[in-house]
Amino acid sequence: DAEEELRLGYVAVTRAAHRLAVTSYCWSERATPFGPSDYQRTLKEQLEEWGLEVPGWREKPAKGDPNPYDAVDPSRPWPSTETGREAALRLDAAARVRAADPAAPDEGLDMLEAAVVADWDTELDRLLAEARRDRATHLEVRLPSSLSATAVARLREDPEAFARELARPMPRPPSSAARFGTRFHAWVEARFGQQDLFDADDLPGRGDAGIEDEADLKDLVAAFEEGPFGSRVPHQVEAPFSLVLGGQVVRGRIDAVYREADGTFLLVDWKTNRSADADALQLALYRLAWAELHDLAPEEVRTAFYYVRTGRVVEPMDLPGRDQLEAILQGDATAP
Repeated sequence: DAEEELRLGYVAVTRAAHRLAVTSYCWSERATPFGPSDYQRTLKEQLEEWGLEVPGWREKPAKGDPNPYDAVDPSRPWPSTETGREAALRLDAAARVRAADPAAPDEGLDMLEAAVVADWDTELDRLLAEARRDRATHLEVRLPSSLSATAVARLREDPEAFARELARPMPRPPSSAARFGTRFHAWVEARFGQQDLFDADDLPGRGDAGIEDEADLKDLVAAFEEGPFGSRVPHQVEAPFSLVLGGQVVRGRIDAVYREADGTFLLVDWKTNRSADADALQLALYRLAWAELHDLAPEEVRTAFYYVRTGRVVEPMDLPGRDQLEAILQGDATAP
């Protein structure tokens, strides 16, 4: 025990940066008296040799001496029926605030005191704003610095659900359909000898669904080869774009861009799902971005969904223009 106490004492003395307290207890639960250990006595003698005071020193109580703390009842009623010190201070502060006249001018303050009071007012306004925001039933969220084309579609379809996703983003479960969709887009790129570099968060095919397994992927590849775009070489695949709409950046990638004989362009988005229900808003963003990027009139740019499973090419008409797209991002419920 003495050796262990010496080891712990050495650690304490050598690690203390500013203050070291050496203490022990005198009484046990069985009312057995204890006294200072040998190490404590050695330390006391050393401090006295250095001329330092040793406060609170108590010798070992005599056998049979009563424990002075036995008469103290350690129990406390719960819950407490009395007002604690912290609660009393808060109640007193609240009473003084209610009694104060908020319109009364601050009289008798010099320049420095007035500056301090002004800082208090600013800090109080900030704290009140935070408190009101914490208690608000509605939470305002800012749009991210850039949105994808699919995110703009979600914003238009259900603004409240989109806001909840921004306020509390949740991880999405792994999707085999998205994984095979990405592989299908990669196959199209490799087929036409074009492979762009892109961010991991912007992988093509993330929005595609319905590809169940490896065999289904092979069927899609075969269907694409036999379809209207199987042998047609695109002008560009996975063409990246950035578009500013009402101060909001929208970015994405166009699956394929074809140059027509008359000099116009056809933008095609592959769809691998079984239902032909794609949102034409995606193509409207593509058309506007490509037209503005290449200084073209929107009429010189056509857009289409190509449903690979059925071979259908759907070319939506009356796509919204810039003004209508900006209205969507500004929360106009009447926007198409």
